[in-house]
Amino acid sequence: MVTQASSPVVIEGVRKTFGSTVALDDVTFDVRAGELFGLVGPDGGGKTTLFRILTTLLVPDAGTATVLGRDVVRDLWEIRKRVGYMPGRFSLYPDLSVEENLRFFASVFGTTIEKGYDIIAPIYAQIEPFKHRRAGQLSGGMKQKLALSCALVHRPELLLLDEPTTGVDAVSRREFWDLLHDLQSSGLTIVVSTPYMDEADRCHRVALVQKGRVLAIDVPGAIGARFPRPLYAVHGVPRHATIEALRAFPHAASVHPFGDTLHYSDAREAHHPPQVIAEVTAWLTTRGIAEMTMSRIAPGIEDAFMALMGDEPGAPA
Repeated sequence: MVTQASSPVVIEGVRKTFGSTVALDDVTFDVRAGELFGLVGPDGGGKTTLFRILTTLLVPDAGTATVLGRDVVRDLWEIRKRVGYMPGRFSLYPDLSVEENLRFFASVFGTTIEKGYDIIAPIYAQIEPFKHRRAGQLSGGMKQKLALSCALVHRPELLLLDEPTTGVDAVSRREFWDLLHDLQSSGLTIVVSTPYMDEADRCHRVALVQKGRVLAIDVPGAIGARFPRPLYAVHGVPRHATIEALRAFPHAASVHPFGDTLHYSDAREAHHPPQVIAEVTAWLTTRGIAEMTMSRIAPGIEDAFMALMGDEPGAPA
């Protein structure tokens, strides 16, 4: 069992249902002090339900959860003072200005912008020139920075962020993750959820979640290494015909689109990559896919996630 002193978040056997829907099913993991920990998975996987339990907004049906050494059921008021929470949806007051929102959230925790300015300065300084603008008139990236400033102004010991980059542009996403790394480098423990697999690589450790279950917990590179077979990137024109031809190949284990490429794995573990490439290339050529390339690649976290979900034979346990 993990000691509370070393782990700001400890979850053991947590279960939560809503009627006949199982939102969390025997979830167990811990978050280490000073860690940037990611909950990664699609919408509906249970991430938001778990965040609401950690922030004392929901009570688990079974199991236990402690935050900063406090029980989420018995010690809710103590936890709320010490945690910063940024929910998935923009939850600030759209008719209040940037500064008014920040002052309000500071007052809720018995502090002021001035007392918390040094911790929010790297973030708030970017939107302070617009402090008199109504929050509802901000861009997605600016709303994101304001919400993060509001979650930090009372100097929390733990920061919980539920899909903070959903709906913002790619540049704002990168800037936001740079801010998170700066905060983590200062010693703050951060738990962040995301549906974006590329963001998982920016976490120290990740938990892959699907349908209320934790499929794997590890550093991102180690999770990618769990993919059970050699993996290949295939470029073929026309794309749809290439997908259909690959899936019809007698030894295909999995074929998934990834950006402008297709990821292919072969069911024959004993075959060497050059032989697989030669046979697949010949198969595609006989089916009219003359313009194609194929190469061996290292599996990523998304490849492993799809295998762990059981989308293909031989999925790792």
